[in-house]
Amino acid sequence: MTKPRSLSFILAALMTGGIITAACCAEALVPAMASPPPLGITAGPIGATARPIDVLEHAGPWLAEVPGGVQALRGKVVVVNFWTYSCINSLRALPYLKAWNARYKDKGLVVVGVHAPEFQFEHDAAKARLAARQLGVTWPNLQDNGFSTWQQFANEGWPSIYVIDAKGHMQGYRIGEGGYEQSEGLIRKLLTQAGHDVSGVPTTPISGSGIEAGADWAQLGSPEAYLGYDKAEGFRSPGGPARNRAKPYQAAADLARGSWDLTGTWTIGPEFITPSGADAVLRYRFHARDAHLVLGGPADGRPVRFRVTIDGKAPGPNHGCDIDADGWGELREDRLYQLVRQRGAIADRTISIRFERPGIRAYVFTFG
Repeated sequence: MTKPRSLSFILAALMTGGIITAACCAEALVPAMASPPPLGITAGPIGATARPIDVLEHAGPWLAEVPGGVQALRGKVVVVNFWTYSCINSLRALPYLKAWNARYKDKGLVVVGVHAPEFQFEHDAAKARLAARQLGVTWPNLQDNGFSTWQQFANEGWPSIYVIDAKGHMQGYRIGEGGYEQSEGLIRKLLTQAGHDVSGVPTTPISGSGIEAGADWAQLGSPEAYLGYDKAEGFRSPGGPARNRAKPYQAAADLARGSWDLTGTWTIGPEFITPSGADAVLRYRFHARDAHLVLGGPADGRPVRFRVTIDGKAPGPNHGCDIDADGWGELREDRLYQLVRQRGAIADRTISIRFERPGIRAYVFTFG
């Protein structure tokens, strides 16, 4: 489902300051705005609930409950984070949420996650709980499969951060990555207003590592690329795609940046593509430091090995955290896999992924 995203920290005094992109979980090709409006003005999106804590009290199911129940949020400063676990943009926001949780949880702050799934497999509460545990998400977290909480907050995309004061009023929000210093500044201000002394809490720089590391925005020349026919663009195998039926494909003679092709027999569905035979290959031409692919396993639940090459060669030192230097990885869970992290000069590259068994699901390439 398409959810536009804003890149500004929006407050009531300036409701038009956002930059909107066209797709959910899309990488912006420019950094976030550097000069947000002044902080401290009561704010929320147009159409958002005036009683966000009431919304949370009636939301659920909870993947990890609020200690003492949702009513315990009253009198607290609350940061609500809308996210989905296979989205690279959501993952890159986690280091900041982890740091704020650690710094201020004993000073009156509660972080609450609202897991609003983009893909069908993310609706599975067991998979969402496992992903949250693996990612180190230790704060309360609810599953919003029907997007009810999303709609009541008038949310627009992943990731998003809403800051609620101790009186239950929304004081600021941000949709999209960036603006973390301004967000933390608002958190500290609201905690101080609520009577908590945060003067001794350091505000040292926060950064992520591995898959959670910030994007190299200056070199990011490729937006996300969906593979299911509902959103796919740039398919270049001769003869074009066939919908919802197995078809043998051949590689294109050439791939320009932002285009992709298939080799072997594949079925292209609305949300994902899946190979019908062994040794099927997916290729994509991109320009970015990092390349990721959201993958799901076959119905039998058994792991599937796959091999990645970059411009026809083993990735070596340019391998991502989910493959080795020879390009080998293993699909065990439905999630985002980091395939490439380039250590040298960034240029247009062609990534190829060969799967050893049929039945996998490939959803979307994302970059960083």
